[in-house]
Amino acid sequence: MKIKSTLLGLGAMLLAGLVQAQDGWNWPADAAQEAKARELNAAYVDYMKSEQFVEATKPLNWLLVNTPELNESIYINGVTVYKGAADKTADEAKKAVYQDSVMSIYEKRGSLYNNEAKWIENKAYFGYLFFKSDKDKIPGVIEDFEKAFELNGNVSLPTLVGAYFDLIYRNNAYNQAYTGEQVLAKYEMANGLLNKAEAEGKDVSSPRSTLEQILVNMELIDCDFIENTMGPKLAADPTNIDVANQIFKYSVQYKCYSSNSFLAALELIDSNNPTFATSQVRAMRYMSGGDFEKAQPVLEKALTLAENDKQKGEIHMELAKVHTKAGRKSQARNSAKEAAGLNPELTASAYSLIGDLYMSSFNECKGGESRAKDHSVYIAAYGAYQKAGDSKGMGEARARFPSKEELFTEGLQAGASMSTGCWIGETVTLATRD
Repeated sequence: MKIKSTLLGLGAMLLAGLVQAQDGWNWPADAAQEAKARELNAAYVDYMKSEQFVEATKPLNWLLVNTPELNESIYINGVTVYKGAADKTADEAKKAVYQDSVMSIYEKRGSLYNNEAKWIENKAYFGYLFFKSDKDKIPGVIEDFEKAFELNGNVSLPTLVGAYFDLIYRNNAYNQAYTGEQVLAKYEMANGLLNKAEAEGKDVSSPRSTLEQILVNMELIDCDFIENTMGPKLAADPTNIDVANQIFKYSVQYKCYSSNSFLAALELIDSNNPTFATSQVRAMRYMSGGDFEKAQPVLEKALTLAENDKQKGEIHMELAKVHTKAGRKSQARNSAKEAAGLNPELTASAYSLIGDLYMSSFNECKGGESRAKDHSVYIAAYGAYQKAGDSKGMGEARARFPSKEELFTEGLQAGASMSTGCWIGETVTLATRD
């Protein structure tokens, strides 16, 4: 997994403003040693300024060994010197020595000056740069990153979060270091740092994309993982909203909508902080499981949360289906008409449903005294299907119209008006099937 090349240009930004002489020099008490220390201090600084980093390591090393408490500047500048020497050296063995020296300088500085918060992020970055392919050293670099996050509570550069999570990926690949739950916990922590940086006005789009891509590449999460690993955690603590949010997020991301854990998470989230979307999806989930009675109050709640007529229309259409299943045909028709009135895109489905309601009402509405009147429900159904543009429904309804002979027998004519009566209560224009 490659992190975008922007990571490799961070060194100068991280070190900016840190490489300068410090107050508080502790020269050796011995005059000869003091003279030598002054000479070598001036020498390594001159070499450093002229970017002769390899040459600078020799006088600097003497100072680090013989006058370790001379001044904090030898540690600040020491990073520049040994990093520069590593970059200029073609010999891989020497390069590794110089890189290790950078880490040692940070560690010695920490033991003497107790100010890790100022530079631990820099150390972590250089550890990533040097050792991201070293399976044995990666864990230590991860510790440095996590210490930086702990000490500072945030990151100076959001791109570092991408570098950190790349190390998590590599550590898991090289060393099988984590369980799936541990990876998710580290991902959520890293994402939380990006949220903080974003709130401060920083652009986090690139590192956030890096995190998401790495998580996908790790192939840890699928519907089984969500159901069998994350689900039991919520079952053990049904009020844990953080776990519920994780399950919901990953269920949506990986399209795991049919699991029990998704429903449990959705119920908790929708109960605590309902939105139109959560209530709508929750109700649809109940309906897909055949639990229409449970769906109704959730749909009614969604109706109060709807932000526009289109959303209101969608909910009225679902309520029409709920009422239909419950045998509340008049209420189903009212809801369907509301849906069509609020959202014209639902006209076809709304009036097809009404047509179906009429078609299914023959037995409950027939009086047995007038065949024309009994079959007028099919004429009403035809009208509903016509509004829906449902030619199949229209054909099925027309096939059940009364015949010319039946109208004649009852002294009626096509074109006359008749009330269907019953719950339908429509006045229709008589027509025949032949």
